[in-house]
Amino acid sequence: MQPSLQRPAAPRRGGRDTFLDVVRAGAILAVISQHWIMPVLSYSAGHLATGNALATPGWWIVTWLSQVMPLVFFAGGAANLMSLRAAPSARDWLAGRVRRLLMPVLPLMAVWLVVPDLLRQFGVPEQPLQVAGAIAAQLLWFLAVYLITVLATPLLAAAHRRWGLAVPAVLAVLAVGVDIARFNDLGLVGFANAVFVWLAVHQLGFHYAEGRLGTLDRRSALGLSIAGFTVTALLVAFGPYPASMIGMPGAPVSNMSPPTVLLVSLAVGQIGLLLFLRPALNALAARPAMATALRWIGPRFMSVYLWHMPALVVVAGISVLGLGYATPEPGTVLWLAMVPVWVAAAALVLTALLRVFGRFETRRPGGAVTAPAAQLAVAAVLGSAGLLGLAAHGFTAPLGGGLLSGPLPWVALVVTAFALAGRRLPVREAATYVLGRAVARVEAVKR
Repeated sequence: MQPSLQRPAAPRRGGRDTFLDVVRAGAILAVISQHWIMPVLSYSAGHLATGNALATPGWWIVTWLSQVMPLVFFAGGAANLMSLRAAPSARDWLAGRVRRLLMPVLPLMAVWLVVPDLLRQFGVPEQPLQVAGAIAAQLLWFLAVYLITVLATPLLAAAHRRWGLAVPAVLAVLAVGVDIARFNDLGLVGFANAVFVWLAVHQLGFHYAEGRLGTLDRRSALGLSIAGFTVTALLVAFGPYPASMIGMPGAPVSNMSPPTVLLVSLAVGQIGLLLFLRPALNALAARPAMATALRWIGPRFMSVYLWHMPALVVVAGISVLGLGYATPEPGTVLWLAMVPVWVAAAALVLTALLRVFGRFETRRPGGAVTAPAAQLAVAAVLGSAGLLGLAAHGFTAPLGGGLLSGPLPWVALVVTAFALAGRRLPVREAATYVLGRAVARVEAVKR
């Protein structure tokens, strides 16, 4: 009898998949490290000049491993399917997911609604403020897309059960079609791949939770990795795709914004590599210090993600604007010497921010969730729209500019979404009451 292919072969810790915990923790640390190391900053006469260290010639190869958003969606897909299967109902699962994703955003928005105007009063020039508010909000694109992914998960789980690998294959083909349209001067069409690309990678996570990816031996995993990276290299060499897996300053095309199908093949390469390393990663996770670190970061995943760029803003504001520090030429001895200092300073600030704001994610929202499925779907869509608006427009418009200007409308959408994801709206009762009052008024007039 052949062994079952429906369960991952990774050891579990307290009902959790250790390998997935390591992948998610490693991915968030890679995101933070890349974002903290990338900036090349200098300040003069009220203007903050910004550059990207990874734009250094030849450094694009680093992004093939440091661009880990595919791994975030892969691990998220596996975890979502596992938790959905264990939930009492799809409605209960969706309610918990939507509220947990939106909760840590609330304090971030509250802080950034106040901070820009406060810094203006202290004389901080407008251009650095615009840069700070933009980078603090840009990372919200991930949550905007992930909310839609979560909303689609019950349907995708049913499709996975019925059609298996055909689902990510079809999504990848659709992504190819979008890229063809995009590179034929239909640029806005490319943003459809924010759905097709990330859903395809998310669906691969299903095949780890319930499928062949979870049972691959090391040799097969290495072959999968080689295949994924080979396809990626061929698409770069002979296609219209840039070599860097992140957007570069002044580059005419980005593989990330909007995403291209290249990220699907990159995901296959990265997933295969991690599955090849899975025994070593699980052994590492079994060490007491690592196990403690995984238990700490797991409940704070979104808070770490949301606050690591504000931590960078604080460090840059003090050192670059306040003390006149300028980033050394990337790759030089001085740059290599300063990177650990820069990262350590940002890590200290992030630790302080998490002590204040991390509790919003670790604390469960109070009250029973009674919202019906349709209301939860509306909440996810509104939350996604609000987060996408903030990511596109930033936080820095003055609050005095009017209720419908700046970040306020987008913040209102997110807050409304969080409220809708809780208690059931008494729409029917309210409509019955209003209709009854109207009928009573008509009868009173007739008399």
